[in-house]
Amino acid sequence: MIIVLGLLVALGPLTIDMYLPALPKIADELSLSSSVAQLTLTGTLAGLALGQLIVGPLSDSLGRKKPLIAGILLHMAASLLCLFATNIATLGIARGLQGVGAAAAMVVAIAVVGDLFADSVAATVMSRLMLVLGVAPVVAPSLGAAVLLHASWHWVFAALVVLAGALLVMAVLALPETLAVDHRRPLKVRGILATYLELVRDVRFVILVLVAALGMSGLFAYISGASFVLQGGYGLSQGTFALVFGAGAIALIGSTQFNVVLLRRFPPQQIMVWALFAASVSGLVFVGLATAGIGGLPGFVVPVWAILGAMGLVIPNAPAVALTRHPDAAGTAAALLGAAQFGLGAAVAPVVGVLGNDEFAMATVMATGVVVALMALVLTGAHKGAQPADAADVQTERV
Repeated sequence: MIIVLGLLVALGPLTIDMYLPALPKIADELSLSSSVAQLTLTGTLAGLALGQLIVGPLSDSLGRKKPLIAGILLHMAASLLCLFATNIATLGIARGLQGVGAAAAMVVAIAVVGDLFADSVAATVMSRLMLVLGVAPVVAPSLGAAVLLHASWHWVFAALVVLAGALLVMAVLALPETLAVDHRRPLKVRGILATYLELVRDVRFVILVLVAALGMSGLFAYISGASFVLQGGYGLSQGTFALVFGAGAIALIGSTQFNVVLLRRFPPQQIMVWALFAASVSGLVFVGLATAGIGGLPGFVVPVWAILGAMGLVIPNAPAVALTRHPDAAGTAAALLGAAQFGLGAAVAPVVGVLGNDEFAMATVMATGVVVALMALVLTGAHKGAQPADAADVQTERV
């Protein structure tokens, strides 16, 4: 089950990361500035955010599998549109539709975790998902670079069609329906809005969503600017860029698995505070090195890897604790979580470009995200307790 869910969640990162080595080529071929080329990434992230807000309530009403299958089919159609795109407008629209399709896979996978598990058990499962999910950023740029060695950037999207097709077969054959009919919510606009209102009125839930989104913002800042800094600034080849980029993903993967060990002794809220403090220190060091212009390539990659490693202890725990507060609306809660994460990512990507697509821009955005997340978590007390919003206690595992 964890492998199936992890592969579904990986569709989003594969969609985002496979074409990163092609960004400079896309900018050159279409006569665009780097910041305009990055808008295609923004479109994908916006689609991921919007798609989750739509798919979440649908999955709470129709079950998990039907919206999932429809989303993957949309992703495949959008990938074909990208394959034949000849201008930035078509590519941007198609990338947004790709994001909507990938959102279905991501929100359904997280909702299934909410259907079956709670609290520390959910955090453990999320960490295991991150192990599978973490392979995507390692493999995706290398796959994209391999395609670029033999074909134009358009064919990266042909590869995505094949990958999404394989996931579609897996979803149909290997994923059971986890939402019982008697637990489904009516598909009514008023009911959907009431559920979202219930979620946003829960202050602790909102803070945990904010922490999860800010934690992801650092990752998206790295994703959006890494190719320009490493290939443009440091002159790395496409293959070397893929290796360096993948090393950051390995730091993220390793910490998510260490998170499982920590969860045996510490609550997820406490782990988040420690991790955000470490990330804040690393972020401030990163800003100092970038401002002074010292450290070279090691001065760039070491702070980035440190921040990504710390985020591996935040990204699984914040959603798991947040979902525990509303187990009766796991799909909608997962949708709001994902929408916040990718919506903020969509906002962060062009900010890095506007600030210059250099080390200072990335350092500033990454450091700001983790510092604000730490302050929000600690100053509001959202790191205390993990009770459901509507009950005094909850079973550690619900099957």
